[in-house]
Amino acid sequence: MLVIPAIDVLGGDVVRLCRGDFAEKVTFGSDPAVQLARWGEEGAELCHVVDLDGARRGRPARELWESLVAEDVPFQLGGGIRTAEIASAAVRYGAARVVVGTAAVAGASGIREILDAVGPDHLVVAIDVREGRAMGGGWLEAGPPATEFARGLADAGVRRALVTAIATDGTMAGPGLDVLAAVMAAAPELAIIASGGVGRLEHIEAVSDTGAEAVVVGRALYEGRFTVAEAVAAAR
Repeated sequence: MLVIPAIDVLGGDVVRLCRGDFAEKVTFGSDPAVQLARWGEEGAELCHVVDLDGARRGRPARELWESLVAEDVPFQLGGGIRTAEIASAAVRYGAARVVVGTAAVAGASGIREILDAVGPDHLVVAIDVREGRAMGGGWLEAGPPATEFARGLADAGVRRALVTAIATDGTMAGPGLDVLAAVMAAAPELAIIASGGVGRLEHIEAVSDTGAEAVVVGRALYEGRFTVAEAVAAAR
């Protein structure tokens, strides 16, 4: 299982939120590109970058893309990527994958356009789950049941999904294994990237046991609870 360190960017800073609440922001750095380089040096094969400002306003910051690409560390990019044009531009800039949430929640036609534009290998669809429903609009807009949403993605040709249990995100209290299980059962052909709640190495082991393809780890790494190398070892 791949371990993917998270880099959430707000106002140009590297931050972590708790359950997606912007009022519960903790700042860990002032340069996302420097953080990307650091995770790469520590052994990360891929990082997960979220433009939180872009998620809120529906328009990503391309200057952020440029700074990240300069570090030559692979990353998947989310936040404000809601059209095929923007998704294609991000891949052209150098993002290994684009992560799309709101556009997918809004309807099947939008996700098919993005899928056609970048191809399935460059697309991850976010399934952000609160009380059983997929959320969009920066986790503020309720969509369909998460299991129904996952099934629809698989039927549309999506191959990879990022599943976040919002209730656990940023808490380090443990991953939402029940949410992962429900999504996997509904759409077993999707490769799943688990996100949210990892605070100990045992949590990584638990996610690995589900058969997930990868796990995103954020606050626990920033607070030094374990290293990237230790996380990678636990994932095996």
